[in-house]
Amino acid sequence: MHVKSQIRILGIDGAPFNRETDERVLVAGVVFRGADYLDVVLSTKVDVDGTNATLKLIKLINESRIKEQLRFVLFDGIALGGFNVVNINSVYSETKVPVIVFMREMPDMPAIKNALKHFEDGELRYDLILKAGKIYWYNINNKDLGKVGKVYFQIAGTSAEMANKVLKLTCRHGFVPEPLRVAHLVAQGMVFGESKGRA
Repeated sequence: MHVKSQIRILGIDGAPFNRETDERVLVAGVVFRGADYLDVVLSTKVDVDGTNATLKLIKLINESRIKEQLRFVLFDGIALGGFNVVNINSVYSETKVPVIVFMREMPDMPAIKNALKHFEDGELRYDLILKAGKIYWYNINNKDLGKVGKVYFQIAGTSAEMANKVLKLTCRHGFVPEPLRVAHLVAQGMVFGESKGRA
């Protein structure tokens, strides 16, 4: 199956937060046509280290006026606001929009499991991460930009082959898919007044 250059893709990333003082964290979503054209900006808030990210994101997607035009949702990692883990299978089943969880590096699962020991429901959260399924990798080889290396992803409602095509389309300017790079900048700008550094 071919991935059209102007398909609408929703990139979602959480804003910076202070675990000691913040109860909730801003989550920014941006809808891109491929990797070139910003269409819509969405936002919601989730609890820091809470359990409501999945329901909040399902609501955000289903209530968006362009939901029927969305072809993929890209998450920057499996959790928002610390360890508010997203059930990507539920997001797909409730929205019917395929999900790709992007990771710049292979996650350190033993370290994650150890960190979750501090939560009463840590085993349930870890189980959600495991249920996100196999971790695949995609090899970025953009000689024009001097970008060569691997990125990693998990999927729900789509195939690894299709996810590769989406990453090839959206990682045109670097290692991070453009919808996620811009969602990161938007989230920072909304918290700090100006985005800082790179995604």
